[in-house]
Amino acid sequence: MWRSLKRQPLAVIGLFLVALFCVLALFAPWIAPHAPAALDLDHRLAAPSAAHWFGTDELGRDTCSRIVYGARISLIVAVSVVACSLSLGLLLGGLAGFYGGLLDTVLNIFVMNAFLSLPGILLAIAFVAFLGPGLPNLILALSVGGWVGYARLVRAQVLAVRESEFVEAARALGASDLRLFWRHILPNILQPLIVQSAIGMAGAVLAEATLSFLGLGVPPPAASWGSMLNDARSHLFDSPHLVLFPALAVMLCVLSFNFLGDALRDFLDPRTRIEIGL
Repeated sequence: MWRSLKRQPLAVIGLFLVALFCVLALFAPWIAPHAPAALDLDHRLAAPSAAHWFGTDELGRDTCSRIVYGARISLIVAVSVVACSLSLGLLLGGLAGFYGGLLDTVLNIFVMNAFLSLPGILLAIAFVAFLGPGLPNLILALSVGGWVGYARLVRAQVLAVRESEFVEAARALGASDLRLFWRHILPNILQPLIVQSAIGMAGAVLAEATLSFLGLGVPPPAASWGSMLNDARSHLFDSPHLVLFPALAVMLCVLSFNFLGDALRDFLDPRTRIEIGL
């Protein structure tokens, strides 16, 4: 394992950053130096100092504390969106790929293409604008636009595996369709799903920051990286640290999941492992 990690330094960086953000999210009340919504108008727009490591915003709230609590919202959204999208994609993509025929035509040609014809972020904006801002509505909106990629991937993998000899042997022994899928097909298509899920979390973090920047995310006073960037727009030149630190948090979080996804792809694919000597 140590030899493999030394051959993939980006994987080590990604794993470290993901672990760091998870620690910040889980232990935010103990790590944050101040309450994220505490106002201190006497020290508004303060520069980074020993008292406020990342400075304060226009209401005197500690930027460092708000970034720490923002990691909690970003990771909740990322995990929830990927879980919902993957579940729905696994269900519909598995049905389309396993049974084929008319069901595959309806799900693949009509339903999936209908969702793919609309940009995911615009679909999420429309859903949040209709349902109203809030964490559950944000997760639902991003899941509605994100399940199609997983469904297409599951369908393609199921089509490739369902005609394999071990599946035919299990079918000949009388295994039910449910048992065939869960015991024989699903374990053999997990590798690309795991990689896609890791990369999907990066996209979910970025989408949450985008919607929060537009005012369609978690309503205030909850701390969100996107809403922090939106609040800092008017102070870009006189207090650039208000933009720098939230943007850096978004960048590192997205980058960490992308690094982790690339590392998982190399580690789980036997051909890639042989090529890079893992």
